[in-house]
Amino acid sequence: MTSEAAVPASTPVGRWNALRTTEIRNLGLVVVLIVLCVVGAATSENFLTTDNLRNILVSSSVIGVVTVGATFVIIGGGIDLSVGALVALASVWATTGATQSYGPVVMVLCAVLVGAGAGLVNGLLIAYGRLVPFIVTLAMLVSARGLAARMADNRTQIVEQNGIKELATSDVLGVPALVLVLAAVAVAGWVLLNRTTFGRRTFAIGGNAEAARLAGIDVRRTTALLYLLSGTTCGIAAVMIMARTTTGSSTHGNLYELDAIAAVIIGGTLLSGGRGTLVGSILGVLVFTTITNIFILNNLATETQNIAKGLIIVGAVLLQRRTGREGTG
Repeated sequence: MTSEAAVPASTPVGRWNALRTTEIRNLGLVVVLIVLCVVGAATSENFLTTDNLRNILVSSSVIGVVTVGATFVIIGGGIDLSVGALVALASVWATTGATQSYGPVVMVLCAVLVGAGAGLVNGLLIAYGRLVPFIVTLAMLVSARGLAARMADNRTQIVEQNGIKELATSDVLGVPALVLVLAAVAVAGWVLLNRTTFGRRTFAIGGNAEAARLAGIDVRRTTALLYLLSGTTCGIAAVMIMARTTTGSSTHGNLYELDAIAAVIIGGTLLSGGRGTLVGSILGVLVFTTITNIFILNNLATETQNIAKGLIIVGAVLLQRRTGREGTG
């Protein structure tokens, strides 16, 4: 008899198997979150307080927005190591005295455009320059953070516009505005990935770029747009971190690339591309943020947090290897 894992993913049965695997994985992440909440409540009386739960959600919002863009890139078979540096560059550029003099709207537009522009440079070099994504985005990581430090003269720039500051302190129907921004970006990303031709092309390119090209998909244009999208989410995240810290700094977004990639992997997206979900990625962000919160409440060292995160990433990759054939056919 033919096993389910042997059914091609391109067939209706194969797609059903992949969908079922995704749902099981997402349900597993929900269970992990519940277990973490139980552990948190058992180890700290402050864990289940309203302020702490709010803090977890707000802390997840900035890296969550970055993770949305990273999910698209990885599903498309790429990688973006520059996301943290782009957040820093966008935050510095948007908080210069000249930019702030035009008001909060211009600051937001500046941050988004800087992130999108840098992302587009990545995409053009990768898609049309035929350079390796790892090398291009690594070079952008170094260059963008260096440019940010130079523009800020290695100093922290203070946000003076109240319109930006209020984003971090405002609530809408009791929900923090930053959390609503993440929700809006995640919903828009979900629709784009699952209900549009662009999303289907992203999966196709990640699964087999040559087959996608032969099917008539403009692989280079779609690839460039994926990195443009990733850069745009970095610009949005820059606005959010400016609001939270009331500063623009070349140190913003430090190690965001690792956190975003880790969340994407935990969420079930294959590093080789072709499979993944935004729901899983957001759940991955919540898992990491909750673990970090529990460690902080219990006064555990940062080194211990990093060791735990590393073990979780390795475990997630091992799980992918075990379930990969079931999900892809």
